[in-house]
Amino acid sequence: MGPPFSGCGARARCGPPPAMGSEPPLVDYFVVAGLPAAGALPAGGRCGAAPEEEPRRKEPITDVALIARAQGEEPPLGFTCIEATPSGHPAELGAGLLGAGRRLRLCYRRGRDRSPITELGVHYEGRERLRPGELLVATTPYSRPAALGPAGPGQPRAFLSYRRAKDPPGPGALGVTDICVIAPGRGESAPHTYSRVRRSLSGGPWGPALFLCYKISVGGANTLVFEPALLSRYPEQDLASFPLPASVPVFCLPMGATVEAWPGARFPLPLFSTFVLTGASGDKVYGAAIQFHEAFPRERLSERQRLRLGLLSVVERREVPGRAPHARKSLCVLSRWPCFPVFRKFLTFLYRYSISGPHVLPLEAHISHFMHNVPFPSPQRPRILVQLSPYDSLLLCRPVSSPLPLSGASFLALLRAAGPETALALLVAVLTEHKVLIHSLRPHVLTSVGEALVAMIFPLRWQCPYIPLCPLPLADVLSAPVPFIVGVHSSYFDLHEPPRDVIAVDLDTGTVWQSEERKPLPPRALPRRPCKVLLATLQGLAQQLPEAFPDPGEEAALEAALGDAEGPGGGREQLRRGAAAFLRFMACALRGYRGFLRPVQLESPPGGRDTESLELQGFLRSRERGSQRFYSQLLRTQLFAQFIEDRSFGADRQPCLEFFDSCVDKVQPDLEKPEDTPLIELDDARGGEHTVFITPPEQPVAPDGSELPARYHYDGFPTLRPELLQPPPDPLAPRLVPARSSAPCSPAPCRTTQEMKAAQRVAQKYSSVPDMWGRCLLGHCYGLWFLYLPTHVRAAPAKLPALHAAYDVLRRMEGRKVVLPDEVCYRILLQLCGQYGEPVLSVRVMLEMKRAGIVPNAVTYGYYNKAVLESKWPAGTQSGRQRWAKLRNVVLGAAQFRQPLRQRQRHGAAGSSGECGAPPPPRPALQRQPTWAGSSLRDPPPAPRLQRSGSVSALGPSRTEGSQGGVPGPPPPPPAPLRGSADGSPSDTDEEGPGGAATPRRGLAAKLQQLLSPGRRGPGLPPPPGPEPRDGDPPPRRSPMGTLLRSRERPESTASESSASLGSDLDLSDSSLGSSGVPKGSEPDGALGEEPPAVEVLLSSCSRCPGCGALVYDEEVMAGWSSDDSNLNTACPSCARPFLPFLSVEVRHFQQPPSDRRHCLALDERPLEPLNGAASAPPRTERAAFPYLSPLVLRKELERALEAEGGAALARAALRGARPILFWNLLWWFRRLALPSGLPRLLLPERRAAPPPSAPPRVRVRLLWDVLTPEPDACPPLYALWRLHSKVPTRFPARPPPGPRFSLAFLEAVLGHVGLSEVHKAIALLLDTPGAPPHPQRSIYREILFLTLAALGREHVDIAAFDRKYKAAFARLAGSRGPEQLRQRRAQPPSSKALDCRKSFGAPPEC
Repeated sequence: MGPPFSGCGARARCGPPPAMGSEPPLVDYFVVAGLPAAGALPAGGRCGAAPEEEPRRKEPITDVALIARAQGEEPPLGFTCIEATPSGHPAELGAGLLGAGRRLRLCYRRGRDRSPITELGVHYEGRERLRPGELLVATTPYSRPAALGPAGPGQPRAFLSYRRAKDPPGPGALGVTDICVIAPGRGESAPHTYSRVRRSLSGGPWGPALFLCYKISVGGANTLVFEPALLSRYPEQDLASFPLPASVPVFCLPMGATVEAWPGARFPLPLFSTFVLTGASGDKVYGAAIQFHEAFPRERLSERQRLRLGLLSVVERREVPGRAPHARKSLCVLSRWPCFPVFRKFLTFLYRYSISGPHVLPLEAHISHFMHNVPFPSPQRPRILVQLSPYDSLLLCRPVSSPLPLSGASFLALLRAAGPETALALLVAVLTEHKVLIHSLRPHVLTSVGEALVAMIFPLRWQCPYIPLCPLPLADVLSAPVPFIVGVHSSYFDLHEPPRDVIAVDLDTGTVWQSEERKPLPPRALPRRPCKVLLATLQGLAQQLPEAFPDPGEEAALEAALGDAEGPGGGREQLRRGAAAFLRFMACALRGYRGFLRPVQLESPPGGRDTESLELQGFLRSRERGSQRFYSQLLRTQLFAQFIEDRSFGADRQPCLEFFDSCVDKVQPDLEKPEDTPLIELDDARGGEHTVFITPPEQPVAPDGSELPARYHYDGFPTLRPELLQPPPDPLAPRLVPARSSAPCSPAPCRTTQEMKAAQRVAQKYSSVPDMWGRCLLGHCYGLWFLYLPTHVRAAPAKLPALHAAYDVLRRMEGRKVVLPDEVCYRILLQLCGQYGEPVLSVRVMLEMKRAGIVPNAVTYGYYNKAVLESKWPAGTQSGRQRWAKLRNVVLGAAQFRQPLRQRQRHGAAGSSGECGAPPPPRPALQRQPTWAGSSLRDPPPAPRLQRSGSVSALGPSRTEGSQGGVPGPPPPPPAPLRGSADGSPSDTDEEGPGGAATPRRGLAAKLQQLLSPGRRGPGLPPPPGPEPRDGDPPPRRSPMGTLLRSRERPESTASESSASLGSDLDLSDSSLGSSGVPKGSEPDGALGEEPPAVEVLLSSCSRCPGCGALVYDEEVMAGWSSDDSNLNTACPSCARPFLPFLSVEVRHFQQPPSDRRHCLALDERPLEPLNGAASAPPRTERAAFPYLSPLVLRKELERALEAEGGAALARAALRGARPILFWNLLWWFRRLALPSGLPRLLLPERRAAPPPSAPPRVRVRLLWDVLTPEPDACPPLYALWRLHSKVPTRFPARPPPGPRFSLAFLEAVLGHVGLSEVHKAIALLLDTPGAPPHPQRSIYREILFLTLAALGREHVDIAAFDRKYKAAFARLAGSRGPEQLRQRRAQPPSSKALDCRKSFGAPPEC
């Protein structure tokens, strides 16, 4: 088996790095590569090749000169004259000058006695200044002028210029090794790997234009090259998630393990290089290596090898003095993150540590300490300062959060090395899958530029071989018949010519070489306007590079994802612009592709997935005509096919694709400049300036406490000794760390980064719109429930009904126009459909999305296609049950046809006897029965159900006139509900009844006025007679209006009715409550059976403002929340002070009564009690208060909990104790919206925490509007006084306080004004009554509203109409008393934002 990772694309899956505590380590492996420490070397040179095949390095050029052959000058001693161009034309520099009288030729000299020349050029005298270190060839060796051209009007003199390397030169220094002169006018071009001077050497307008070209390479002595070996590694065992590839030593030394010899004792500087290993799924492992030379023993070299290195004289075979052999070795680290500057500092520290000393600690201690104790930065530890020694340290910072995939790309290095035009040509070559070969003398540049070539085509992924730094032993990949992106060292071309079908780019000179066999499309084939904007942006960045980054290595260090500084000259903004420029081009090029995607709506074909996921021809026709050739080639590439597959069928890249879709929506391809909205928003995720300090390894001390002597001294980098390596702090820690992902059977509910940002923008937008804020919060509440849905479905005994219930919730949301911040609700349901095999339901969900106008993003679209393709579809043939149902319908239909014949025969028989009978009864309609369930046609019709009156307008005669004889007439019409006018106010218009007579239909105000005024009641409206009471029946309850007729009588029965109405469930017919209330007779969180509950929970969100002492109710708390998902505070409507609201909780545990049917029936006959009617022993009560969280904040906390513990944590009984704030808030919101959940079951004792699914819930949850526990010294509210007068137990003191304000007459007066639609008089009565506190806890609005609800019952009060009347009354009183005075007395109505929140959520069921 081959290695799991290799540079040429050997494929294997890479998992996440091993856990180190709670954070992954920065480095996975440490490797030492080089020649084996013992044994003889192979006889061959380059990896076993024969020595005669070894290239002999040319000595560098140290001097250049110009001679005038026409004046008899000859090349000086040791100089070589360039007589002709590469094609044989004369290389005379001044051949075309008039009156010059001389023709100059260029000469050069090689050697090692001086520093080599590193750059050549042409300098114009008087037009520009000499650069530092630049020298001119002003005269010939014979002291004659060496100007390339004479001076003239407007024409300065030109001279040949050059620059040298720093003196003295070291081994392996770069220098000019070859020079040539070309004539482009005669079809000549610069040879490959040569740099061309842009200015001509002719110096005049006449004659052929000649240009100087030179080649830079490593100048050195002869070298022996061998295949590198693995000398040491740590850890010794392979990690389960990432085995160490066997080809790592080859990448550490890409030019091979060399043995060189040079005069003198000076060593070359260490060389830093980087490489990338690519796995099967595209996962990358980054390597950083440092190469250095060490002394090599002569004894290990054969005589032939020593002759090759120049250690022996050729004739006498004696040792050459002053020359010593040296071998190249490499230190390397492998990591999942491209933190190249940090790795460079660490490896340099190890190299310096090995050549210095002695030391107290061995090298192994520093290596193991760094690998065990330095993690990758996290939000908890964003900055890590590592102290390597008392004099060496490095700073590791968390990467700047970016939606783009993390890579080692450097777009600025690409611009500096290749230029804007070349970068654009490379973009075309990569998009059309050509063979791209990049080469340079700087290995670290190859990796950064290669990563940039792969990253600039985002969201497409390169699918072919990708080796940004290819070792010479793997150079055979250049002959592969597939596209590739390969980077090699420029010395490769000292032995080989570039392949004929590649595009070779020299990153040192910026030149591009391409063969005539297969040329890529020109850049003008790209979309015109996006290409124009991209080129202009790249040219602007290229012009700013010298000013922003004077050092060529600064942009690579800044782009290495460390983000420690803003960068010189605003460099960070330039980095963002470079990446955003290519991203904008790709977004413009692929804009509109989602409209041509084909969602799967049928069963998958037998061959697997349907490859026609995109309508190619339609997409091609939608592109502009000038770029048809480019798009036709792009659509045939593997990278585009893989992009469509990832977009359609789901992949681990879905968050990145979702980000790209958001960029597509932002761009405008027709613009001539980039959009003002940035595509890439860099979030500084470093967490402030919090820095973690990691100390160096502790030095051992002697038993007496003194320091130990330094005894570790190295002549070279040693082989690692296992006994000196420190073990991990806790070897079992990685095994004991629990999985931090969701359960395998649970979908991933977390939102993507783009969805979080979009939701934040939507919340900020609607927080300032009062009519939309409530629906925005409602959308987040439904999102909470869908995050909980996988846990709920997993616990459900039947999965399909639970999924259909979730689908019904989706449809309910669409009907209520809920503002959904994202697609998580649909996505989770689609993923559950795929998990439980429901493809038909997934298609219905997708159709609902389209009906709602939601375009699915990449994540949702992938889950949908996956659910449709991978799920088992229902059989196409009809089942036996359906066939029997059809046969049954046929039989019933035949019976229906025969029935009229029988009736006609009977009628004929009766007519012949002379009897007149009644007409035959109407035939029942044929009903479709899909199954055997259902009643037969002969079954009697069901008895009419008892209907409860919804309003006081039901009072009236219960019998109708016109029934004749003993034949019963038609049933009376149902009582008309309380109706209102168009504006919601009660209407007094009359309506004709069934018999044509006018039936009075009056509103609540008219009824109250009529009932309060006995003289106004007409004689024709007697009280409705009720059914006669039977023996043993409880006394009948009177109407709520009966108390108002007799103001002196205590309204015991009315109070009971009011209490029952107020404590009952919400009435969905109430327009002010919306449709989110709990339906009557259903309690999804824990419906009561016939037995009393085991646990009763009371919840209240009413909170007291600590500033002004006012009570802030639920809808006001919602209106005061902000759009910030990290802000827990709300704003008080009275004093506008921010404060933290609390959710008050009271849990009551009851003793279970015996299960006796007679006892259960007796409970129904007793009057309604405030708790449960089984109070043989006082319940055990628990009270607590927890922060009341906004749905935005709560959703963020729930996502964190799911990411940390998985969805199974929401079904454990420990949730209440581990995360109480999360538990109680979720229980409140789910109960508020009548959504099913299993959270109430977690309140049962441990032995009942998990009852069988068929058992009825034993928990009752009640939501209160007012405070749960009133303050003992506070004034009781008016509705509590009404209940006290009515002898109804309440949570307030048992006796009403003395005073006129608390009398029953006062309460009835307030109710009378409300009933007569004189709300302003009720407000004035409360303001003017003595004894009213100046700053009450409850506003006057709350006092009147709660009193009305307590006296009349909730189903008899239209809260929306009451709000309108109160608002009009406040405006009326504000004109006479002043609005400021009314606000001080807290008489103002709720804000429109609060009213909209109550309309969206509905009011809590109880006060």
